[in-house]
Order: sequence, then structure tokens, then C-alpha cells
Amino acid sequence: MASDQTDCGTAHGSEDGKQYWYHGDKAALTRRLKRVEGQIRGIQRMIDEDEYCIDVLTQISASTKGLQAVALNLLEGHLAHCVAEAQVSGDPTAAQAKVKEASDAVARLLRT
Repeated sequence: MASDQTDCGTAHGSEDGKQYWYHGDKAALTRRLKRVEGQIRGIQRMIDEDEYCIDVLTQISASTKGLQAVALNLLEGHLAHCVAEAQVSGDPTAAQAKVKEASDAVARLLRT
């Protein structure tokens, strides 16, 4: 998912020349997302096999929690890296923009 927001941190040679702070956590994030992907496939199978609705809802809840954990990890990192870097940059407009970006992300997460 591409963002039109500015980069935080130094670019380090990915395809588009950017490498965000979470680059070192990619393996852990990918493992968690693959687990959620498996849970979603399981939910599809449960629906196909006419499993009990409460059991399906339980699995939906588990996969939702998995995605929320990824989101929280990314949000914490954004605050610790992107917002913090903007704060120390001395540019109050950039700092305000990063705080607003984080606030908007939290609002989106709470709406779901």
C-alpha cells in the first residue's frame, strides 16, 4: 500500500530507493501476516464446510487481533522513528505533519 506521505529516515536501496524503519522487522511482520493469512483461509474453509457460526466468529476475532498486533507494531515504530525524527529535525511543520499522520492512523484503526 503506497503512501503519498513523506519518508522518515534514510533511504537504503529498495526498489523505489526507500527503506523504512521496519526493514529490520520485516521477517517478524511477514511471519505474523502469513499466520493471519492462514487464519483467513481457515475461515473460508469453515464457511465452505458449514461450520458453527460462533466458531467462525471466534476465528474472525483471532485474525482481527493478529492484524491489530501488526498495526500496533507499525504505529509504535512510526512514533518512535518517524515522529521522533521529525521532532528533532527542528522543522515544526514536519513534526506537526508526522503527529497528524499518526493521529489519523489511530482514528482509522479505531473506526474498524
